[in-house]
Amino acid sequence: MDAHALKAALEWQIELGADEAICDAPINRFELAKQAPKSKAPPPHLAPVAPVSADPIGDARAAAGAAGTLDALREALGAYPHCELRKGARSLVFSDGQPEARLMLVGEAPGRDEDIQGKPFVGRAGQLLDLMFAEIGISRHPPAPEQAFYITNVLPWRPPQNRDPTPEEIAMILPFVERHIELAQPDILVLIGNHACQALLGRRGITKLRGQWNEVKGRPALPMLHPAYLLRNAAAKREAWADMLALQARMREG
Repeated sequence: MDAHALKAALEWQIELGADEAICDAPINRFELAKQAPKSKAPPPHLAPVAPVSADPIGDARAAAGAAGTLDALREALGAYPHCELRKGARSLVFSDGQPEARLMLVGEAPGRDEDIQGKPFVGRAGQLLDLMFAEIGISRHPPAPEQAFYITNVLPWRPPQNRDPTPEEIAMILPFVERHIELAQPDILVLIGNHACQALLGRRGITKLRGQWNEVKGRPALPMLHPAYLLRNAAAKREAWADMLALQARMREG
């Protein structure tokens, strides 16, 4: 294979989520399982006790409700034991921007770059997002809070191979997202992509939902196309720009 073909193959593996080399040679886990000695069953008095059934959503509501600050909410989310995504992620991606901003953005889930840096929307899609909001005079860390946005995701941990979040994962993390909104107290919400709309509006179909104002936690909420979608569908940037202008007009109304 030439250098270009090798580079393309490597980029394809990275897109699938295989972005780390663990061993010099592959390990056949099936052979290891055959070679491993069979363990004897423990005597009855040492047998493991059946685990108590967990209530992931109830535990999430209790932990999120007890958090009185954003720092406390981050700690509660980091200690939440029920979401398996935490085991395969490098970082808990909580938020970025200014918490006191009038505008709060809610995305879907971290990707590879976000998992590495521990911040939401820092890859190619995040760079496009920053450019879009800069066009209407809003950024993550401007001199004045009224020109800032605050940003988070529905899921704080990267799903394996960047797969879509499952309904179960969204349901158990949703109490933290709702509490996040309550503590940040934004005037306006922007819901970026299908999964943010599914979580906070209970609906999907972002190409139909985009541009239509809704209400979440007593606040106006505007669904918008995900910038990753715009990178793949340049023609949709016209619709995204129309949504940005609608958002700018709503913010100017106060």
